[in-house]
Amino acid sequence: MGRAGAAGLLPRWVAANAVAELVGLGGTGAIGYAYYRYAGEPAGVGAVLAAFVVAVSSGAVEATFVGLAQHWAMGPWLPALRVRRWWSATLWGALAAYVLGWMPSTVLSLGAASETAQTPVAEPPLWAVLLAAAGLGLAAGAVLAFAQALELRRHVAHAWRWIPANMLAWAVGMPAVFLGMDLVFREQPVWQSALLVAATLLATGAVVGVINGSFLVRLVAPRLRA
Repeated sequence: MGRAGAAGLLPRWVAANAVAELVGLGGTGAIGYAYYRYAGEPAGVGAVLAAFVVAVSSGAVEATFVGLAQHWAMGPWLPALRVRRWWSATLWGALAAYVLGWMPSTVLSLGAASETAQTPVAEPPLWAVLLAAAGLGLAAGAVLAFAQALELRRHVAHAWRWIPANMLAWAVGMPAVFLGMDLVFREQPVWQSALLVAATLLATGAVVGVINGSFLVRLVAPRLRA
C-alpha cells in the first residue's frame, strides 16, 4: 500500500475509535446509571465494594466495542493480526485501567462508609479536576496500551511506542470526558444532556484516535515499504 496506504489508515482509525467510544463508553455509563437507579447510592462497605465490581466489570463493554472497532480499522494493514488476540489485549488493558480509575474514589467511599459522622467535603475547582483527569489519563493510557503493545510487537517494529502514544492520547481525552460530564450535569432539558453526552464521547474518541492513530501510522508505514 505504500505511504499513501499507511496514511489512509488514520481516518479509518479515527472514525472507528469515535464510534466505539460513543457506544462503548455510553454502554458503561448506561450500566452505571441502571445500577445506581436500582441499588441507590452506596452507603455501606459492602455496597461500595459491589459498586466497584460493577464499575470495573462494565469496562468489558467499552473494551469489546473498542477492540473490535480497532481491529476492523487495522485489518487491511495488519492482516496477520487476529481479532481474538487484539480483543483480549484490549479487554485486559481496559479492566486494569478501570481498576486504576475507580480505586481512588472507592477508597474514599470506603473511608466515608466506615465513619459514624461525615463532614461535607468542598468540591474542587474545575481546573483541578481537569488537571487530575489529565494525570489519570497518563496512567490509564499506559495501562490500556501495555497488553496491546505486546500484541503489536508481533507485527511491527518499535511497538513500545504505542504506550506513550496512548498516554498522550488519554491525557487529552480524559479531561475532555470530565469537561463534557461537567456540562451534562448542569440544569438543562434531558434531550440536551443526551446530546452533550453523545457529542462528548464522539469527540473524545476522535481526539484519542487522531493522537494514537498518528503514532500507529508511523509504526505501520515501514512494514508496508518493506
